[in-house]
Amino acid sequence: MEELKTYEEIKNFLLQAIEDYKNEHFELHPYDLAEQLEKLRDLNHEEYEYICKKIPSELFAEILCEMPNYIQEEIAEVISDKKIANITSKMDSDDASMLIYNIAQKDEDVAQAVLEKLDEEDKEIIEKLNSYEDEEAGAYMQSELFSASLNEQIGTALKRLKKLKDEDELDNIFHAYLVDNEGKFIGTIGLEELIVFERDLKFSDIPNEKIKIYECDHKSDISEAVEMFTNYNLSALAIVDEDNKLLGRITHDDIHDIIQQQDTKQLYSLAGVSDDAEQEESIYLIGRNRALWLGINLVTAILASIVIGFFDATIQSLVALAVLMPIVASMGGNAGTQTLTVTVRQMALGEISYTDAKKTISKEVIISLVNGFLFAFVIGVIAFLWFKIPLLGLVIALSMVINLLSAGFFGAVIPILLEKFDIDPAIGSTVILTTVTDVVGFFSFLGLATLILL
Repeated sequence: MEELKTYEEIKNFLLQAIEDYKNEHFELHPYDLAEQLEKLRDLNHEEYEYICKKIPSELFAEILCEMPNYIQEEIAEVISDKKIANITSKMDSDDASMLIYNIAQKDEDVAQAVLEKLDEEDKEIIEKLNSYEDEEAGAYMQSELFSASLNEQIGTALKRLKKLKDEDELDNIFHAYLVDNEGKFIGTIGLEELIVFERDLKFSDIPNEKIKIYECDHKSDISEAVEMFTNYNLSALAIVDEDNKLLGRITHDDIHDIIQQQDTKQLYSLAGVSDDAEQEESIYLIGRNRALWLGINLVTAILASIVIGFFDATIQSLVALAVLMPIVASMGGNAGTQTLTVTVRQMALGEISYTDAKKTISKEVIISLVNGFLFAFVIGVIAFLWFKIPLLGLVIALSMVINLLSAGFFGAVIPILLEKFDIDPAIGSTVILTTVTDVVGFFSFLGLATLILL
């Protein structure tokens, strides 16, 4: 799509899209409109409000799902509660519950007012979904799905599905969810498998090997659902309660969003910033959060400087030590970060845990030790050729082995221990590891220099 730069161009584009939608000539994806609407919001807020009021509720429901949380939070300041309620009623239940949740973050009274304008069934579903904790699988499910009883004929069920599709009651349907007379989940069969059976057969006539039983408890951690999608290449997953009654489903698009959010959170955490704070528009809030972590890093840097201060006489006696110190610290920090990043990522994917930590630690220690000896030889030769002091090459070589060994060990141990104590390993690991590698690096290098050279 051609890039639109001025707010007049964007406004005309959106007005034309709205007109096309009303005339049933709409060909754009809702994301394209969401992108332009967000641009218009930044360029001219009055025109943004004008366009929001012009967008039909059914189209706005699709657009709003593609927009960031902070825009959903403020939508009540732009359009009426009545229109928000109408938009909410057009959404899938998981998207609707997220919209109400986001609005509540800004103003709980407005969120409640919108809920009161919904019919009782929609209101009950949204309140149920928003009652789950953020990390629970039930918080991400949608109640809309295609279920069938074992005693129902396949042809009858397919006619029912066609009617639901014609009435826009369902979308993204990949399976029929089979339940017994009490609503308990039995399994799923893909629609592509279903169409090969005779229409007069009942679902109970389908061979067992055609029915897949992939389910997740509604109170389970969402990471379990993510792992199932990843391991079994699922397009949707049944969500059940403690009595195995079918409650809803999680679809692959929601899992994709969750994985993206987890990756973003992990990336931000390793850099010492909060993903929630970075989504804020307030420069003050973003700066305050970053300042917190910079303050923590300042404290750790002072600890490293204190270690250096213990050996000020050694450094004054041999200036070459000051030249070589950054090399030791840098190599230790980079080696530790490599181990830390790999360990945290594998933990996030569920590939390692506290129970099998010994294998991971051993592997990282061996890798670090091999690299330590390799680069110890390289830097030892360089230091000798540079300063013509044989023992200086030996000192930095020994220090390199010690620091890389500790970097590998602590880079694996720190995140595993943090997880053991229910602390997010992605957040705290970097600060602790930096302190350890700096202190060990400087202490070993300057300590050995004091013993060997002086």
